[in-house]
Amino acid sequence: MCGIVGIYSQGPVAAELHDSLIHLQHRGQDAAGILTCDERFYTKHGLGLVREIFTVDDVVKLHGNIGIAHTRYPTAGGYNLADVQPLWIGSPRGIALAHNGNLVNYKELATEITQKKHRHLNSSIDSEVLLHLFADGLDDKNYVQDDEEAFFSIVCDAVKNIFTTATGSYSAVSVVIGKGLVAFRDPHGIRPLVLGERTNKNGSKDYIVASETTMFYALGFEPKGDIQAGEVIFVNRSGKLFRKIVQKKQFSPCIFEYVYFARPDSTLDAVSVYRSRLRMGQNLAGHWKEKYPDILPDVVIPAPFTSNTAALSFAHELGVRYSEGLYKNPFIGRTFIMPDGQQRSRSVRYKLTPQRTEIQDKKVLILDDSIVRGTTSREIVKMVREFGAKEIYFASACPPIKHPCFYGVDIPSRKELIAAHDTLEQIREFLGVDKLLYQKIDDLVEAVTRRGDHHIERPCMACMDGVYVTGNINEKTIQELEKQREKERNEF
Repeated sequence: MCGIVGIYSQGPVAAELHDSLIHLQHRGQDAAGILTCDERFYTKHGLGLVREIFTVDDVVKLHGNIGIAHTRYPTAGGYNLADVQPLWIGSPRGIALAHNGNLVNYKELATEITQKKHRHLNSSIDSEVLLHLFADGLDDKNYVQDDEEAFFSIVCDAVKNIFTTATGSYSAVSVVIGKGLVAFRDPHGIRPLVLGERTNKNGSKDYIVASETTMFYALGFEPKGDIQAGEVIFVNRSGKLFRKIVQKKQFSPCIFEYVYFARPDSTLDAVSVYRSRLRMGQNLAGHWKEKYPDILPDVVIPAPFTSNTAALSFAHELGVRYSEGLYKNPFIGRTFIMPDGQQRSRSVRYKLTPQRTEIQDKKVLILDDSIVRGTTSREIVKMVREFGAKEIYFASACPPIKHPCFYGVDIPSRKELIAAHDTLEQIREFLGVDKLLYQKIDDLVEAVTRRGDHHIERPCMACMDGVYVTGNINEKTIQELEKQREKERNEF
C-alpha cells in the first residue's frame, strides 16, 4: 500500500506536493519522492519519513506547476533508492509515473520487456513495468502540438492497452512533458483514487488527484468525487480537464482501506471512512450480544489509533465505558508495516503504554481493527495482563484474514497469517485471552456499503474469502507468488 498524489496548478506545486505527502504518511513510511516538471523533470527521492527526506532547499529547487509524488511501503522489491518513486523515462517526450497497487503478472511483463524488447529495468518494482507499458502506448504516435483532444485519445488507447496487458491493482498518476497530468485507475477500482478542484481568483482551475482526500481541506481543494474504475483523466497545460471511462469491470474496491489503511477523515468511493468504522463497531457489538449474551466487559479499550472509532461505537452499543487505556506514542511507526515480526513485537512496547487506572481489576475488552499475524495482538494482551486486568476479551473489527493479498497490501503468505492455519480456539490460546470475537464478513460489507452513493458492486475481500477479483489467481499462482515474496524478503 502506498500514497500517491498529482497536482496541476497555476503556481509552483512542489510545496503542496510535500504537504500532501505529510497527509499521506500513514500509507507508507519507508520512502518518498517528489517529481515536478516544466520543460524538464526535477526530482528528489529518499528513504525514511517525509520529514527526514526533504529540506526547504530541496523543495525550492523543484520547479514547475505540474508534479507527482509518492510515499511508499514495499509489497514488492527491496529497500533501496532505485525502487523509490516517482519513476521516469526519457522517451517518448519524457514520462514520469507513481503507482499504488500491485501487478500480479509482473514477472511475465518484466521478462517480455527485458528479453523481447531488450530494455533495461533499473528497479525491482512493478511500477517500472507499468511505466514502460504506458510509454509503449504513447510511442510512435503523431503528436499534434496543440490538439489536446487527439492526445487524450492517444492516452486513453495507451491505458486501455495496460488494462488488457497488466493484471492486478493499480491507481497511477503520471506527467508527460509538454502535455500535462494524467491519472488512471484499474478496471476493478481496487486501489483508491480521488479528484479535487480549486478555483483561483481569476477563475482558472487547479486540480489534485490523490489516494485519499486527507490533504484537500488544508490545500483549499474541493472534493469532486472519485476517479472511477477503468477511468482515465488528463489535465492539459492550460488546465482543461478531460476524463473518460475506457474499460469497466465489476467495481471491487479494497475493503481493507476502510478497516485499516485510510485515515478516518477520508471519503473513498463516496463512503466516509469514519462512518464505516462506526458501523463496524456497531455490527460487531451486535455479534457480541448474540455470542456472549451474559458477558459484559467493564471497559472497552481500542488498540490505537485505527480501531478507536470502531471501539467507540462498540462500547456505546454495549452500554459500557470506552477508555483509551493504551497511550500511544505518535512518533513511532505503524507496527503492521514493519519488515519483520521481531521488530513489530518490540515496537509495540515502545509505542504503547497501558494506563493502570483504566485496566487494573477490570474485565477489559480490547478492540483492534484486525488480527493479521497475531504477534502484535499477543503483545498488547500481555501488556494489559501485566497491568492487572481481571479478564481480557479481544474483538477484531475485521473477519479472519486467511489468504495473501496480491493487490498491494503487505499480507504476503498464508504461513504468516494466523487464521490461515489455526482454529478460533487456537488463536484465542495464542493471544492469551478469555474470549475472542471476529467480525462476520457480511457485517463488514454492510458496514462499508450501508450509506453513500458508492456503486460498490462487491468489495475486494480476497484476504478474507480467497476470491481474487481479477480472476486469474489459482493455487499454483498463489504458491509461486508466495515463494517469490519469500525470496525477495531474504534478499533484502
